[in-house]
Amino acid sequence: MRWLAAHLNARWGAGQGALVVVSHDRWFLDAVCTRMWEVHDATVEAYDGGYAAYVLARVERDRQARAIEDRRQNLLRKELAWLRRGAPARTSKPKFRIEAATVLIADEPPPRDRVELNRLATARLGKDVIDLIDASAGYEGRPVLEHLEWRIAPGERTGILGRNGAGKSTLLALIDGSLPPLAGRVKRGTTVRVRRLSQQLDELDPFADDLVRDVLGRMRTAYKVGDAELSPGQLLERLGFPSAQLSSRVGELSGGWRRRLQLLLVLLDEPNVLILDEPTNDLDTDMLTAMEDVLDTWPGTLIVVSHDRYLIERVTDQQYAVVGGHLRHLPSGVDEYLALTDAEAAVPEPAVAGSASEAMSGADRRALEKELTSLEKRLAKAEERIRAEHDALAAHDQADYSGLGAITARLSEREAERDAIELAWLEAAERLEHADAVTGSSAGAATRSS
Repeated sequence: MRWLAAHLNARWGAGQGALVVVSHDRWFLDAVCTRMWEVHDATVEAYDGGYAAYVLARVERDRQARAIEDRRQNLLRKELAWLRRGAPARTSKPKFRIEAATVLIADEPPPRDRVELNRLATARLGKDVIDLIDASAGYEGRPVLEHLEWRIAPGERTGILGRNGAGKSTLLALIDGSLPPLAGRVKRGTTVRVRRLSQQLDELDPFADDLVRDVLGRMRTAYKVGDAELSPGQLLERLGFPSAQLSSRVGELSGGWRRRLQLLLVLLDEPNVLILDEPTNDLDTDMLTAMEDVLDTWPGTLIVVSHDRYLIERVTDQQYAVVGGHLRHLPSGVDEYLALTDAEAAVPEPAVAGSASEAMSGADRRALEKELTSLEKRLAKAEERIRAEHDALAAHDQADYSGLGAITARLSEREAERDAIELAWLEAAERLEHADAVTGSSAGAATRSS
């Protein structure tokens, strides 16, 4: 084997070709190979160096895999414990699975120590955080939110619910100070430090050409979690950020990794009031679980706006809804908000404005129906003409460019004619549909009044 190793090294030296070896002789592999491939579990793992280097790299890979898996199992056990303590609807599973889950999480503490977090939050913030006192907010003098009364307490963890366009972003801008109130007051404590995780990732653009490690190197060297301190690297690990990503440029990161980095930079700035505006964008379930775990130990006031019910219920302790330009407390949580929106949807819509005067007469309706029938016939003839031109184009001599050009021009005219007829048909159909809606609203109003 020694002779063979020497021969192969001489014959296939650097730049002299490729050599592939399959062997169980570890000395031989170490002597002739500069790169190792391990085939396992339907995958191929590549390692630089010979067999000895492969063993070292594999041991380190397995160690990291065990650490990652242990951390993942801890997060999943914590999440399972929260689910089992939640609403009864979440336990509609076979009985043996419920019993197995109960045994698994028997010693798992609640996800958050609320007493300790409130103590730490009060120590960092004092008693006064942010008070909205009869505050109104809007743009160009037009109010979006009116007469808001909300005294945000230290350590408060609040979820904000509401439809798109209801004014949630306006409320957040009022809280973080980027939007002054139109009326009323916004009172802030002297020690308040607000940071907002926005929906956009534009704030990372200035770092696009920088390496992730360089960006972190300019931040603080430690992040305090309760009584413990984490380095940026350790915090990255808790957020599921692999160490290999430290050498990537910020501009080359995918949306999910950029979102993780954005959250990390916000946390390293150590605010005591944290606002999360739709934080689930671009995040997978594992990242969401890791983020929830970090937030469980975050000692400050937390305000979350999200359409993700799971996240809202998992990381917040109370909920408010933005409804009709006002802020409404939801003692019963998300279920109360859903019941509220269902009740709004059940209210019948008012009759179409001016329905009695806009109702179409019988003669007008018959004329419109006749027009639709005529347009449908014209549309069918136009389609026939287009098919005929296509057949002519296919049958024509392909070498006769002049003739082909003439057919193509006629085909374009036929298609333009067809498009014009389709547009006229759509407009007539829309007028008829509107007339039916007006007639139905008028009939419904007459029935209710009788």
